Amino acid sequence: MPTITVLTPVHESGCAYICELYECLRAQKLPAGWRLEWVVQEDGRTGRPLETVPDAPWISKGAGRWGGAAQARTLGLARATGMLLRCVDCDDLLPDQMTLSRDIEILEANPAYGWTVAPCLDLHADGHLERGPYDPGPGLLPERALLDGARRGELPVMGTTLTARTDLVRLVGGWPAIPAFEDAALLLFCEAVSRGWMQPEPGELYRKHPGQHTVTAAYHDEEEKRLRQEIVIDRAETLHVAGWRWQPTASPDTSRSGR
Repeated sequence: MPTITVLTPVHESGCAYICELYECLRAQKLPAGWRLEWVVQEDGRTGRPLETVPDAPWISKGAGRWGGAAQARTLGLARATGMLLRCVDCDDLLPDQMTLSRDIEILEANPAYGWTVAPCLDLHADGHLERGPYDPGPGLLPERALLDGARRGELPVMGTTLTARTDLVRLVGGWPAIPAFEDAALLLFCEAVSRGWMQPEPGELYRKHPGQHTVTAAYHDEEEKRLRQEIVIDRAETLHVAGWRWQPTASPDTSRSGR
């Protein structure tokens, strides 16, 4: 049975909203024959964030030594069995019950596409939604559209709206070991070696709240921000220059027996 894996890293201090995400994922309506797998990976070994998530056959829980979101995602990726992979942070939500279905359908219909992205809506504390300023139009994205935007400091989409083929994620090395911008990095690496599709409908509700990492002083340190973006852009550019292109695998699913 084809599977889509949703991967969620969670830290002890950031798990206040994960039960809401559980309900959101449980309500997703997938195309006929598809199943959902939710891989929840604690960044740390307290066990407390995992205790808030119900036990269910479609949920895989794990924990590992603290090391940040990129490391937690990488550890969780080892348990992913789906042919498609979507990362959803523990404090974010999917906008409606058909979000994952739309991504599955576009990638099923277009085997040569490696990934798809979507507009992101900021969810503010008062409940109002705000759309991003740089959303490209729907359809097949021009080559380098995202990398060129990142170079201008105007990355058109949020990296956490990415749904990609799992073998592609593994081939480009997943998330680099940087303290932030790692989700955008994966998106730019996928773009460098494969074509992607922009969905017309929103694909993420990005919750704005005081406890999120992106409001900390460390996140906004200008020298670190410059360095992490330079690391990602240089690597993405190197992949473009290399000329290597991802090719669809023969197997329709990356599920491994005995997993």
